[in-house]
Amino acid sequence: MKAVRSLLHDGFDRVTIYLPVILTAALALGTYWLVRNAPSMPEPVAKQAPKHEPDFFMRDFVVKNFLPNGELSSEVFGKEGRHFPDNDTLEVDEVRWRSISPEGLTIRATADRGLSNGDGSEIQLFGNAVVIRDAATSASGKALPRLEFRGDFLHAYTATERVKSHKPVTLKRGADQFTADSMDYDNLSGVINLRGRVKGVLLPSGARPAS
Repeated sequence: MKAVRSLLHDGFDRVTIYLPVILTAALALGTYWLVRNAPSMPEPVAKQAPKHEPDFFMRDFVVKNFLPNGELSSEVFGKEGRHFPDNDTLEVDEVRWRSISPEGLTIRATADRGLSNGDGSEIQLFGNAVVIRDAATSASGKALPRLEFRGDFLHAYTATERVKSHKPVTLKRGADQFTADSMDYDNLSGVINLRGRVKGVLLPSGARPAS
């Protein structure tokens, strides 16, 4: 009996000696298991650039823009329109566009396709593009002849009253007619810059073009 008690006592002493080592090993194994099974942090995702895709469509529509005082400043008609939110533009098939300046000066435009910015202050015209400024009278009382621009591409700016093109154009000013490889017209200054192969026909004042 004494031998059994002595054996148990010796075994308990040995277990007590190795108990810290056993606990440390168990704690290390538990920590390793937790690390292996813990959910990983999500990796940062690079911000994607906005896609150039339309967010809505319109058919047989008209979009009107107004001045702060409530007066109409421009309007766009089209067979079909697509709005792109990434750059706030409106692409229009069979576009018809009209702009009215605060002084009452009217500019009209048509084309196979048009691309207008958000507030309608500028529009790019593609295919059979025509921009017309009706005859008018300036603030100083000077008569302004009718202007007509034609080309495969025209870019009209209503805020600065300019019409530009980097492609061949035909310009009619009253009874006079010009053609050029490119053009920049500034209505505020009354200056037309024609570049490239420029040709013009100037008729005497009061003369009528031949039929």
